[in-house]
Amino acid sequence: MTLSASLVLYNNAPELYVSAIGSFLKATDEAILTVVDNSPQPLQHPIFQHRRVRRLFSGKNLGFGAGHNLALASVPASLFHLILNPDVQFSEGVIGHLVRVLDSSANIGAIMPRINYPDGSQQHLCKLLPTPADLILRRFIPILSIQSRLNSRYELHDLPTDGLQDVPTVSGCFLLVRTELLKRLGGFDERYFMYMEDVDLIRRVGDTHRVVFEPSVAIVHGYGKGSYRSSRLLSYHMRSAIKYFFKWGWFLDLERLRRNRAVLRRIRQCEAQQHDLPKSVVRPR
Repeated sequence: MTLSASLVLYNNAPELYVSAIGSFLKATDEAILTVVDNSPQPLQHPIFQHRRVRRLFSGKNLGFGAGHNLALASVPASLFHLILNPDVQFSEGVIGHLVRVLDSSANIGAIMPRINYPDGSQQHLCKLLPTPADLILRRFIPILSIQSRLNSRYELHDLPTDGLQDVPTVSGCFLLVRTELLKRLGGFDERYFMYMEDVDLIRRVGDTHRVVFEPSVAIVHGYGKGSYRSSRLLSYHMRSAIKYFFKWGWFLDLERLRRNRAVLRRIRQCEAQQHDLPKSVVRPR
């Protein structure tokens, strides 16, 4: 089988996940979608009876990463595995295009398309590998102009969109990964209950393979930024960040520095070329 996929639910409203599952079923012919239901009681909807939807009821809230790992352990053998959120919608050609790109280059390990808000504007989900300052200052600094500048740099707002782009990290809301690689890495690190699990996974993918952004195809993602509205979710986010930095390094992280400098240097080179500046003035930020 070329493609498998997984989706994790927890007390989600049907109007949310039915669109995501329906998009997947329309976009594929034989691929199996494994739905892990972490809800206290099994969710009920006819779409779970579709022949290409397999539901696993966990009986408890395992979290995002552990839920996808449970699905991954049960999926049929496949070349590529799609990790998707319940709050996404996409057209029929998106998955096929991403599969072709991944299949065309053995050194690409993971790929994410352009992610749009429902109004069509772009969500900037290609990012630098985070530093503690990135996560703290962007969130809590009260000066909007500084906050905006920090966001622009961290979220790579100036990343070119005229072709495939190698990036330090991408979102796990719609991520196509080589199945063999994903299983060899052990899937998501289950120490993260929510947040940072995709950053951690992509970092490990990037140790041996390219991680790329494909802006020529797009999906729609709700992207609620729950930790900006809920103190409970903010607490999850902070605990995950602490675990992440204890694992990879708080301040001394040479691999983070290398990957971030590489993409920032490339952005500056593109800016210089657009403005016909001599390359000698290009410096990494």
